[in-house]
Amino acid sequence: MNALYLLDLQGNNFSGMLPKFSKATHLYILKVSENRLAGKLPRSLAECIQLEVLDVGSNMMNDTFPFWLQKLPYLKVLILRENRFYGQIKHLKYKFVFPNLDVLDIASNQFSGELSIDFLQASRLRSLKIGGNKLEGRLLTSLANFTALEVLDLGNNMVHDTFPFWLEKLPSLKVLILRANRFYGTITKFNSKNGFPNLRILDIASNNFSGNLSIEFLQSLKAMMQITNDDKAKLVYIGEQYYQDSVTIFNKGIGLFYQKILTTLTCLDLSNNSFHGRIPEEIQMLRSLKVLNLSYNSFSAKIPVALQNLKDLESLDLSQNDLSGKIPPQLTTLTFLEALNLSYNPLEGSIPQGNQFSTFSNDSYRGNPKLCGQPLSKKCNEVGLLMPPPPGEEEQSWLYAMSTWKIFLIGYGSGLVAGLCIGYTVLNELGNKWVDKFRKHGKRNRRSR
Repeated sequence: MNALYLLDLQGNNFSGMLPKFSKATHLYILKVSENRLAGKLPRSLAECIQLEVLDVGSNMMNDTFPFWLQKLPYLKVLILRENRFYGQIKHLKYKFVFPNLDVLDIASNQFSGELSIDFLQASRLRSLKIGGNKLEGRLLTSLANFTALEVLDLGNNMVHDTFPFWLEKLPSLKVLILRANRFYGTITKFNSKNGFPNLRILDIASNNFSGNLSIEFLQSLKAMMQITNDDKAKLVYIGEQYYQDSVTIFNKGIGLFYQKILTTLTCLDLSNNSFHGRIPEEIQMLRSLKVLNLSYNSFSAKIPVALQNLKDLESLDLSQNDLSGKIPPQLTTLTFLEALNLSYNPLEGSIPQGNQFSTFSNDSYRGNPKLCGQPLSKKCNEVGLLMPPPPGEEEQSWLYAMSTWKIFLIGYGSGLVAGLCIGYTVLNELGNKWVDKFRKHGKRNRRSR
């Protein structure tokens, strides 16, 4: 043990407790993540005075926050994520007890209460991941002093606050994850002259944000406006050699895990909030966006044609809103688009054809009864409207009308508007008087109820 410098046992099936390391005085990297280790962290680790990286993530360890590791003067990376660590994180005795800590990842544990970060060196910390715990209260404004911070992930907690516009003071912030908390209110207070100079991934999904999607907010996302050269930056990741940051991005409700974060990955997720009004044309300013998710809100009016200018877009989700009108045919120029979800909106008319649009399935348009054309089975006429059934023999037309009349009566009897619409479309040619009679009768019945 005296000669041990590096111990990497990641991704095995080891169980039991970690042994004592009191004799490993030269150990500077210890990685035992993704095993089945249980129990507490051995206090003998405090004697490994050369230790720089300690990674015990993805195990079953059960302990409080190890403040006793403050005795390690060179500790740069501390990863406790996906264990059973618990309790409050408060250090009342000293400040800056981890003077060289660069990465603190305690995500997906059972830490609770209000988070205190006074024990961290503000000018040093680069990555702070505290998501997936039970942390509550307001977001600490002292985070604005962490000028080296590049990644801040506090998703899936119970933080109750307005949008932290003051984080724009962080010059190096690249990733900000606030999803699944209790943030609320409008997002309008921004100094658009400064904004977020390097923020490329912003996830504020599943909160209680409301109001219009303000132009000032979009203007603050400075880094998302800059087109980067993917060929030159394709091997550049966020993080250092001894630790590279990861992120999970959601599309169609499915989380896609990125083990490494390319500096060119640009994502904006505002889904599952209470935003309303139109999607502003100014969203085209965010030219480097690769993922845009505005689903599960109350956006209305038409899909902005300006989306055609997001040439790097790979995923677009506008589902579960109140968007109306036709799908802009200009969106077929988005040749990098791999995922499209426009389901459950009152859209109408023909689905644009060509390029990437020929690859999308029915699921992309589900819940839009007035849409027609491929890949749907409903055909369109020349002006992009639903076509009536093809004319045939008189007997066949009459049989078709009678079957549709049955659908109409079923819809009328059960109060289904869909059945009423189907019946009216076909019977318009066979007898408008009969249809009007039933429609008036149906209206009277609904009023009486």
